[in-house]
Amino acid sequence: MIRRAGVVVAATVIATAAFDAENAAAQLLLVPMDRSQSNHLKAYGLTYSVLEQDGRAEWLLNFQGGSFLLPDTEGTRRAAALMGVTVQPVGAADEARIRGIVATSNMESVVLEKATNIAIYTPPNSAPWDDAVTMALDYAEIPYEKIWDDQVIEGGLEDFEWLHLHHEDFTGQYSKFYITYAGAPWLEEEVARNEEAAQALGFANVPALKKAVSYRIREYVEGGGFLFAMCSAPETLELALAAASVDIAAAYSDGTPPDPDAGSKVDWGLAMAFQDAEIQVAPSVNAFSDIDGHQVNTPWKKELGAFTLFDFSAKFDPVPAMLTQSHESVLSDFYGLTTSFAVDRLKPGVVKLGVEGTWAKYIHGNLGQGTWTYYGGHDPEDPEHQIGDPPTDLELHPNSPGYRLILNNVLFPAAKKKKLKT
Repeated sequence: MIRRAGVVVAATVIATAAFDAENAAAQLLLVPMDRSQSNHLKAYGLTYSVLEQDGRAEWLLNFQGGSFLLPDTEGTRRAAALMGVTVQPVGAADEARIRGIVATSNMESVVLEKATNIAIYTPPNSAPWDDAVTMALDYAEIPYEKIWDDQVIEGGLEDFEWLHLHHEDFTGQYSKFYITYAGAPWLEEEVARNEEAAQALGFANVPALKKAVSYRIREYVEGGGFLFAMCSAPETLELALAAASVDIAAAYSDGTPPDPDAGSKVDWGLAMAFQDAEIQVAPSVNAFSDIDGHQVNTPWKKELGAFTLFDFSAKFDPVPAMLTQSHESVLSDFYGLTTSFAVDRLKPGVVKLGVEGTWAKYIHGNLGQGTWTYYGGHDPEDPEHQIGDPPTDLELHPNSPGYRLILNNVLFPAAKKKKLKT
């Protein structure tokens, strides 16, 4: 089911949308992404819509916060005004000036070729928590489709270029919610739904199903797919991939502890980002492993701070530069079932995009012909989001730098392929 949020008319038409006669002849529109932008998040949607209509777009890395150059058409002007996005007409002289600055600075122009076909891995029912990526896509008016285990197992990922995972537990332990929410109707429904899916697809149990789904996702990345995951999905996906010879999720139904030697039996060669992690086998401790630095639901929970984005060379490292475009370089941290990634658990070659001390918040890497990006935490604008809390109203956060990182990932696969160093 393809979804697109309805267009919302801005309360006021921004000044830069009122073009005078001199600017009417401009051939390009600049979408500034520094603090002059009135709606950063919808600016991504505007750019995506141009690509959707087979238009040409450019991403000016490190220029005014990672601005976009779009064709100057009546439709784009109208869309910008309706979405409340700041745009500026660019004539020949201005274009020459911009390109001169980009050519001689730590900047780069990246051509965006086509709108990315997006899939969101999410259960068919309504879960009692929100997905920041889904909310970002809806708010930015970017379409997507929902998929679940049956489509993944049956090869449905081949239809998509970009896949998002969020608040999922690929170990089959239901995020150990039975510790706090035993008897909750939504948890009982989730258990029943997953058990029915496992049986229908021919798996012995839910952990076996989720392990198979994890392998399918890994194959998708290796074959050229772009994976983006947040919250508990990065850690549990990696644990499921690593659990080649032991069922680390035996405790999900009856409280029986799994093999205490599980950590010595996993195969980290199959994992994409992490290695040598210590798996939390105690069924009474609401944590998956020591990959997460913050250990949010344990007695040894760490306090939130701030994380800093690395400043990459746009010309030599365009991929991490794309993923870290922002009008702010230091961002407030936010909790999730997995909030951060212990640096000493990262495999060699993993690119740290954003860090907080000995923890990485935002990481990226390659596998085969594809890439994966992991972003710790649940909701960038709700630091301590709890189950049942109302969803974040992005109308109140149109310039969120934390949500910008999500949308950087949505546009990244549209970039014209070059020989990249990372």
